Parts: sequence; structure tokens; C-alpha cells
Amino acid sequence: MIDAMADRSSGRQEAVSLRVCILGSGSKGNCTYIESPEARILIDAGLSAREIERRLRQIDRSPTALDGVLISHEHSDHIQGVGALARRYKLPVYANPATWQRARHVVGIVNDLREFWTGAPFVLKDLVVDPFSLPHDADDPVAFRLTWRRRSMAVVTDLGYASQLVRERIRGCHLLVLEANHDDAMLKAGPYPWPLKQRIGGKSGHLSNLQSGQLLQDVLHDELEHVVLAHLSEINNHPDLARLTTQEILGSRGTQLGVASQREVSRWFLLAD
Repeated sequence: MIDAMADRSSGRQEAVSLRVCILGSGSKGNCTYIESPEARILIDAGLSAREIERRLRQIDRSPTALDGVLISHEHSDHIQGVGALARRYKLPVYANPATWQRARHVVGIVNDLREFWTGAPFVLKDLVVDPFSLPHDADDPVAFRLTWRRRSMAVVTDLGYASQLVRERIRGCHLLVLEANHDDAMLKAGPYPWPLKQRIGGKSGHLSNLQSGQLLQDVLHDELEHVVLAHLSEINNHPDLARLTTQEILGSRGTQLGVASQREVSRWFLLAD
């Protein structure tokens, strides 16, 4: 297990904070559970619906309590379970128009589609959701910054480089879920064909450990409580490499570092008001 699954028992208590658990993250499927005192949401549902149900049960949560699924972009490792979950539990699905046009043939019919516009924040119960643009090879891909009371967090994966907009939007966050997809040397020497290596390492691909660390260094501040490294490649990265790069930047400050796994749920990450 990459990260100890601590604090599960406290998940049975009424939420008095912003709480985050990564249900799975990687090239085979991505899904993040976020809970505030009033809202229960998923960012992406790239695992199968059955697997998401199973992993929610592991953290003592039920899909019947969800208030919706937010889609970052249309790639299959982010939308595989969206349609089945939405139909089975009558969940709202949030997506921008370009993403939905590309995702609908995979997701299928949903009864409650709620479109948002990239760059235009919207309210979801007690959360303010700010979807902002990312450089990735999809149609209008976004990351999400969420604000609850005086606390904020962002889920930022699937980007080829850290644009100025990305830096501005995540600055001041108290919790960051941040992509660290590959180690440059492992990608170069790995088994992927050259065109795929170029795509992954290109400006519309994914952040390397080094790029992720550079972005973190640019936005680091004293009130950053949690950094969770996500979307690690099982072929072109290793959790210890990603962790080492980030830990060197964090130094001895009190920021807690986690590494999300493709195969297991993470521990809880909490932001108290």
C-alpha cells in the first residue's frame, strides 16, 4: 500500500471540514471523492461504476448520498463509470459543453446534465467550484478549484505544462492534488513507442515529477497543508521517485505529503475551517 488509509473510522462522523479521499488515480482510472458539510461529489469517475461503489464502501460512504459527478475532460480514464453511476443513482453530471459533446457517446444518456463554462465559477451547495483551463490533448479540459468557507483546494491533473493561468488559479490553496505522471528518464528508456513518449512528455501531455515539483515550488506558501501526488504512471514512474522530488521542495515545513494509488483508496485529507 502506498499511503496508509488512516482516519477511516472518523469518516463515520458528521463532516465538520472539507474532506478528500482519492478513490483511484492513474492511467487506468481516476476518481476523487470530496465531502463538505453539505456536499458530496466525485471529480471524475474513470473507474467502473462497480469499482467506485466498492471503494466508496471501503471509506464508509454510499453513492446514494452523492450530489453529482464533475467531469474534467473526456478521456476514458476519467469518464468510464460516469454513465452507469448517474443512471443508477440519478446523479447530476457536471461538464462543459465541449467535454460533453466528446464524452456523451461513452457516458450515454443522463437525466440531469448541468453544463458549466470554463472560467466561470458556480455554486454547488456550500462549495464554490472554479473550473479553469488546462493544456492537454482534449476538448476544453479543466482542473477544479473548490472553496469552502475560508478553505480552498484544487485537483490539477492531465496537463502538459504549468501555464500562468494554472499557477494563478492554484495559488493560495490549502490542499493540492497535483499530477506527477512520469520520471523523465524512465519515460525515455521505457517500452512505449516514440510517438506516445512524445505525447506524454509534450505540452499537451502530462507533468513529469520535475515539472510537478517546479510548479509546487512556485505556489508554495506557509498555509499549504496537504499535497497529494496523483496520476502516476505505473510504467514510467515510481511512488518513491515522485515523493522524493516533492519532499525535497517541501523541506521541513509542515505540509503533509501523500501519493495516490491506482489500486487502493488513499487516506483522508482534511481541511478544518
